[in-house]
Amino acid sequence: MILRNSATRLALTISVMALSSSTFAAGIDSRTYTCSALHSLVTAQRFVFINNPTFEDFIVANVSYCGGGGSAQVQVRSVPTTDNSECLVNYCRIVDGTRGGG
Repeated sequence: MILRNSATRLALTISVMALSSSTFAAGIDSRTYTCSALHSLVTAQRFVFINNPTFEDFIVANVSYCGGGGSAQVQVRSVPTTDNSECLVNYCRIVDGTRGGG
């Protein structure tokens, strides 16, 4: 019985991991999470692709997960969640170094 439970648990874990990977690759809809749960997900995953009508891009834990080398900055944006229509998240923004004169 213990072996069967272990095998079942392993199969369940592998299934969840496979589904989670494909789900995150396609993006998540922030509107299915609470703001707190979305922040927890980003903390755990480091970056998450949001795929909903008002926002289709990555949110990140911090600037080290942004591309663009030294020209990347974190900007705060809002996305809708189940409990907050304006849940603040970190969004990567590439700064164009040719602006601003000199």
